[in-house]
Amino acid sequence: MDIETFVNTTSRAWAIPILAHLHAGVAGRQAPLLTATGASRTAFAQSVDHLISIGLLERNPGYGHPLRPEFRLTALGVSAAATANKIHSVTAEEDRDLLRRSWTLPILTALHEPSHFNDIKRNLRRITDRALSQSLKTLEGRQWVHRHVDEAARPPRSIYHAVNTGGLISRVAASDISFAG
Repeated sequence: MDIETFVNTTSRAWAIPILAHLHAGVAGRQAPLLTATGASRTAFAQSVDHLISIGLLERNPGYGHPLRPEFRLTALGVSAAATANKIHSVTAEEDRDLLRRSWTLPILTALHEPSHFNDIKRNLRRITDRALSQSLKTLEGRQWVHRHVDEAARPPRSIYHAVNTGGLISRVAASDISFAG
């Protein structure tokens, strides 16, 4: 999967948990997925609609009631779900709230190697300076990212490293995401 598709996928809070649970074998019906993810009905419906619109999920034709549809992964969705399941498996339950934020996963994926602010921004073309700055501060506060100031550079520049749980997520996600183009 390319980074733009990954950014688009993670733009909905419950997309990664839905994909991860489908990959893990949770039935593709609404009720089991709602129970497994813990999402509200509205947020769940928005995330499912988003996953359908970007081609990772589809309604299973001929199955389910119109008010209780059944969903299945598309061919592209199968690989996205495998990545989502890897990410989900290396995080603790109390850390999953941070994973549902828009830019957390793309930033950690971009930090598969130590990077400067502008390098991260270059990899994530749609992110604003403010969103990147705030997300990095949040990740630093959770100790998923370490910031080191390179005093030898003129002017001094910050270098960011994914560490602890952030490092695990970064390694897992970056192996499946391409940054080319």
